Amino acid sequence: MTPETQRDVVLTLSCPDRKGIVHAVAGAMLEHDLTITDSQQFADPSSGEFHLRVEATREGAPVDVETLRAALAPVAQAFTGQWEVRDRAEPLRLLVMVSRMGHCLNDLLYRSRTGQLPVVIPAIVSNHEDFRGLAEWHDIPFHHIPVTADTKPRAESDLRDLLDEHAVDTIALARYMQVLSPDLCRDYSGRIINIHHSLLPSFKGAKPYTQAHDRGVKVIGATAHYVTADLDEGPIIEQDFRRVDHRLTPSQLAQQGQELEAAAFSRAIRWHAEHRVVLRGGRTIVFT
Repeated sequence: MTPETQRDVVLTLSCPDRKGIVHAVAGAMLEHDLTITDSQQFADPSSGEFHLRVEATREGAPVDVETLRAALAPVAQAFTGQWEVRDRAEPLRLLVMVSRMGHCLNDLLYRSRTGQLPVVIPAIVSNHEDFRGLAEWHDIPFHHIPVTADTKPRAESDLRDLLDEHAVDTIALARYMQVLSPDLCRDYSGRIINIHHSLLPSFKGAKPYTQAHDRGVKVIGATAHYVTADLDEGPIIEQDFRRVDHRLTPSQLAQQGQELEAAAFSRAIRWHAEHRVVLRGGRTIVFT
């Protein structure tokens, strides 16, 4: 089977746990001549829910995703489930926002350019001009939207126009040092991913490496999470960490932390783009 003839879809399903769920989904896939290439499931004893992610493929004729959705709707409804079917050939459209620290932006651009991330980056937005040249080198439109206390509503209106213009699926806050409004957080719930430079829930807000240094921590880390109206409280997707000791200054901690930030951020975005993250209230289930 070659990539030219292979057509892949991803099904995710969350529902109350009961017998027969996998059997019913597999049967629906078989009826549409689909071969299951990967299947992961998790029965959550704390909530009584069952979560399923299935990758399936068909050789030759492409899968009609709408037809497959219609066929699977009765199956999902029978289990009172929340579900989605997506075409893996359609890459995620990711708008990246950045301020004056470019390590996460640069990492995302490289991984996107080399095919390591299944995303298209249609635009980069910043409240500063620092990375216009980098965006132009990658042939990606750069939009400078300054933000002050007086201009914040207008700035967010301009951002919304860009999101609509570029049909953006997800927003990546690559060290974007502005707080988004509760309205935008609500309208893009589960579609804004932030990287925070500490192991949340510790050391929220500004200067977490200085806070960590002052507390004499023995590990530092980074947390990629979905954004909510509550600052640094959103559901966690991925974390990375490294052991440190008393000899490191705050600036040295920050330098090491930047490597962790880029790694955790890119993994979280890749898992989100590959539809591996199930968002359930304040927590996530991640099928890696």
